[in-house]
Amino acid sequence: MKKALINVDYTYDFVAEDGALTCGKPGQALEERITEITKEFIENDDYVVFAIDVHEKGDPCHPETKLFPPHNIRGTKGRDLYGALKEVYDENKSKKNVQYMDKTRYSAFAGTDLSIKLRERGITDIYIVGVCTDICVLHTAIGAYNEGYKIFIYEDAVASFNPNGHEWALTHFEKTLGATIIK
Repeated sequence: MKKALINVDYTYDFVAEDGALTCGKPGQALEERITEITKEFIENDDYVVFAIDVHEKGDPCHPETKLFPPHNIRGTKGRDLYGALKEVYDENKSKKNVQYMDKTRYSAFAGTDLSIKLRERGITDIYIVGVCTDICVLHTAIGAYNEGYKIFIYEDAVASFNPNGHEWALTHFEKTLGATIIK
């Protein structure tokens, strides 16, 4: 078994109080746990992917433009990793097992080379942390499921601005995708 951590969208815009599309306090409460998990994976020489949403300013063609306010715009502080996680990334970004990856859709697998990178490394197990549980974390888990990976979700390291969506997604991970929920 080889494993990877996919750290989904834990950025300023999705977490900070004044972020453009923040999940607020639930996301902020994850900072210590996400940082701890990420450090552990890096120290164990496991593959760590920071799968980060990116949008172009004023893009009228992107489907999210009609659904959400502008967020994670390229070149803005909104795309910065939030809190202590930014420091962890900055300290480890030159390591071979750490990758920062732009994604333009909810899923870290959609339109990226993520699955190729995982298969090159013989990875079979995917661990997921980040925000939002019922949007990008969910779609990334579905992408992992469709690619045949074994999925693990840290319950104490995912959050959403929608409490009902968060709870629904946790059930969906386990009951529909066969994911293991790490409590």
